[in-house]
Amino acid sequence: MGELLGVAVLGAGHMGADHIRRIGRRVGGARVVAVADPDRERAERATAGLDGVALHAEPEAALESPGVDAVIVASPDRLHEAAVLAALERGLPVLCEKPLAPDPAGALRVLAAETALGRRLVQLGFMRRYDAGYRRLKEVLDAGRLGRTLMLHCVHRNVSSPPGFTSAMLISSSVSHEIDAARWLLGQEITAVTALRPTPSGRAPDGLQDPQFLLFETAGGALVDVEIFVNCGFGYQVRCEAVGERGSARIGEDQGPRLTVDGEAREDVPQDYVVRFADAYDRELRDWVAAAREGRVTGPDAWDGYAATAVAEAGVRALEAGVRTPVDLAPRPALYPDA
Repeated sequence: MGELLGVAVLGAGHMGADHIRRIGRRVGGARVVAVADPDRERAERATAGLDGVALHAEPEAALESPGVDAVIVASPDRLHEAAVLAALERGLPVLCEKPLAPDPAGALRVLAAETALGRRLVQLGFMRRYDAGYRRLKEVLDAGRLGRTLMLHCVHRNVSSPPGFTSAMLISSSVSHEIDAARWLLGQEITAVTALRPTPSGRAPDGLQDPQFLLFETAGGALVDVEIFVNCGFGYQVRCEAVGERGSARIGEDQGPRLTVDGEAREDVPQDYVVRFADAYDRELRDWVAAAREGRVTGPDAWDGYAATAVAEAGVRALEAGVRTPVDLAPRPALYPDA
């Protein structure tokens, strides 16, 4: 490995381009040496101003580029499993945007491949673990300042949903972040999901069940409720409140300056998750680069990716069937330490 970690980025869309930009301009200790995307013009736009980046149409070609020490997977969801497996075959540390795989069976295949290597190389892009507010909340809960945590109340709102977004994707794509955050904050696995269907918003495309309300049960007896509303129209909001035996703690309400002028109060609301979690993405990449240079994983690992996929699948089944649905988790391999 050279002085700088050589990174191959698979996918130059919205998230891949953001990673390329951050590594090129904000994150030390690494440089982008290869990018894979079937859209050549998109890859060229994402790497404009960066020197020495090899552009490829296929992921395998990018992984074989000279100087590749680690991989970021930001390609479409259906391609994640194959990309991560290819990185593991080469012994490369990998940061994979969620999901680890489109379904639990695929995620288990990744776990099996990594377990066969005998060391953890895969990290999932659950960036909320790096957000300052979430980290402070985690410290409060771990210190026991609220007593035993009884409930988490979560809100997740987007301005609008992208084309082709489905009712299932509200859970598998959007709520997956709440799934991981809840598991991490509580240190407990989610054991069952109930999904409720409010009247769809007039802003939602025809046929899209938006908003949704989900209830998670955990192994420790806590309850987690999630409002997911991906066509709220006014901004991007993520909030979380923990309620314990002795008090509560709330985060996510201080994202912009509050102005009081001309007889009214006004607060700016971020319009995009990349803006809302800008600092978290920077911190995530810096920590991943430092760990990857040592061949370690310090963030959410492949087990966390599998667990999130399994819970999301149960959530989709709960939404479709209208019944409380248990989460069926495979035995946890010894390679992955308990939360």
